[in-house]
Order: sequence, then structure tokens, then C-alpha cells
Amino acid sequence: MRALRLTAIQVRYVNKAFWRNPARAFFTFVFPLMFLVIFTSLLGNGTVHLGELSVKESTYYVAAMASFGVITACYNNIALGMTYSRDAGILKRINGTPLPNGAFLAARILHASFVAVLLVAITAVFGHLAYGARIPTGVTLVEFLLMLAVGAAAFCALGLAVTAAIPNFDASAPIVNATILPLLFLSGIFIAFGNSTPDWILWVARVFPVRHFATGMQAGFLGTPFHWSDLAVVAAWGIAGLLLANRFFVWEPRR
Repeated sequence: MRALRLTAIQVRYVNKAFWRNPARAFFTFVFPLMFLVIFTSLLGNGTVHLGELSVKESTYYVAAMASFGVITACYNNIALGMTYSRDAGILKRINGTPLPNGAFLAARILHASFVAVLLVAITAVFGHLAYGARIPTGVTLVEFLLMLAVGAAAFCALGLAVTAAIPNFDASAPIVNATILPLLFLSGIFIAFGNSTPDWILWVARVFPVRHFATGMQAGFLGTPFHWSDLAVVAAWGIAGLLLANRFFVWEPRR
């Protein structure tokens, strides 16, 4: 109970720090919407064929940018934020306090997941009003929320894990972008994937969690089938990230 109480207190602190930086909060929420408007303006006039289903590209990008928002809020922000805190000596000082390390890390994951949920909600409402995207309901909503929760936690865990490969904060942005940007292109986030997508790209995409997460999100927005195997792959990557973070996460600045 004490650990849960400390985690809740830490979540409250992290949340206050986030909202007291208006520029950071503003661009965190505007970035996916800006990309949504840009992609739908440039590429949203066509149709994407997903199996026997045909959807407007504008609607497709609502699901894609919702997925992008979750990945940015969880993977990118966790990796960059923890690297900065490590180099600034904040993690070292926290490691020397009575606050359990698990409570501190859990609070960061919970807050990032909360931001991800808000991003998806805002994107869904904007996409529904501007592009006619459907809002998940019923069983579809349950499946959608489950994928959202598992995906957010998994990408947070992977964000923690990748910090082990980042030598210092100056290298954090290049390394984080190098590990995620190619997957965003190869997983149908920035370029719509339909029935004509080359098999080798689909094969590569299936190895990594981004494609499986995006497919699960599409099931909620586009009405495509929901596959539990996608959820299992995302969860497996999250567990792997958690194990790697537990083994290699560094609390002190690297010299």
C-alpha cells in the first residue's frame, strides 16, 4: 500500500510539472493534430483498400496519427526525458531518496500513458468532426482501449530500455529518431498501407510492435478486424523492454 501511495503522489507531481510547462504541453498535443491536417491535406483525397474494406485516406490518417501520438508521448518523451534527468543528475539524487525506484518509474509510465489517452481522445474527436472518422463503441471500444493501454505501457517500457543505448542527452534525439522514424514509415503511419503494399515491407513491419499497434488502433477507427495476435506482439515487446530496462537502466550520469 505504501508503494502505491508513493506512486500516486509521484504521478501528481509529474502531472503538475508537465502542465506548468505550457509550451511543452501545447506542442505535445498540437504535434499529432498538425501532422493529421498536413497528411490529410496532401494525401487525404484518395481511397485505401484494406482487404475487402475501402476507406478514405483522410479517415485512415486519423487512426495513424492517433497511433503516432501514443508513440510520441510514450516512447519518445520517456526516452528523452529520462536521458535528460540522468545527465542532469536528477535520477542520481532520486536514487538516494526513500522513494522506491519502482514507484518513480511507474509514475512516469502512468503519466505518459495518461497523456497518450488524452492525445487519442482529442485526435478521435477532431477526426470525427473534421473527417467523419468513426468513434469506437461497444465491444470494439473495449478492444480499442485494451490495445491503447497495452501499447502505451509497452512503448513506455521500450523508451526506458533505449536509454541504455544513449550515451548522453546530446545524442538522445538522433538515437531515438533513428530507432523509431524508419518504423513509422515501414508500419503505415506516415504512408498509407493498403492491399498493394509490397510483401517485404509487410514482413519487416510484422517483426516490430509499431505495425501491430497501428493495426489494433485501425480496428477501432476504421472497422477492420481486431486480431488478438497484434495485442500479444505489442505486449511481448513491452515485456522485453521492461526486462531490458530492469537490467540495463542507468541512474547516474555517464562519463
